[in-house]
Amino acid sequence: MSLVKQRLRSSKFPDALNIRSAGVSATITIITLFATLTVSQNVLLALLGRHPARFVALRSLGRYRALYEEAAERLRSVDLLERRDEAARLLSNGEQRRLEILLALAQRPRLLLLDEPMAGLSPGERQAVLALLGQIGREIPLVMIEHDMDLALDVADRVTVLHYGEVIAEGSPAEIRANPTVQEIYLGEE
Repeated sequence: MSLVKQRLRSSKFPDALNIRSAGVSATITIITLFATLTVSQNVLLALLGRHPARFVALRSLGRYRALYEEAAERLRSVDLLERRDEAARLLSNGEQRRLEILLALAQRPRLLLLDEPMAGLSPGERQAVLALLGQIGREIPLVMIEHDMDLALDVADRVTVLHYGEVIAEGSPAEIRANPTVQEIYLGEE
């Protein structure tokens, strides 16, 4: 067993490979892309992560036409196909966020975790990310941490509200909006 795996297993952090193999995919607050690679290359790497070709070192990736076709289709679905040959760092924050969510979805997760997906985005960029989240539908359960209560309440079916690490309310968006404690702390009193 490698030293890295030994340390992961002995630490309080779960093994990232076990999390991924369990079908969990995630994005974090800070956008993490391969900034110098093209948009298309970022998607190809994500798709390659679940493709048998990832174990074939001596064959050109260009021989796997289906991967390129899937990458193009996925980029089309988030309105980034025309930017596929540009470096990922040249995309706006909103485009980078959509690309990052696309990469998480390329893993075909059974659960998607999003940590503050709207952080640092303009109102227009937020709408584009919301549209992408709407495309996901209900096929993939989504757990989202979001400080923008209006946005969270518009997206969620069920909400858990924390205040200083303590659960102060759980329920449907309507129940959360009507909760006096939540109104006082987060929404402002009516």
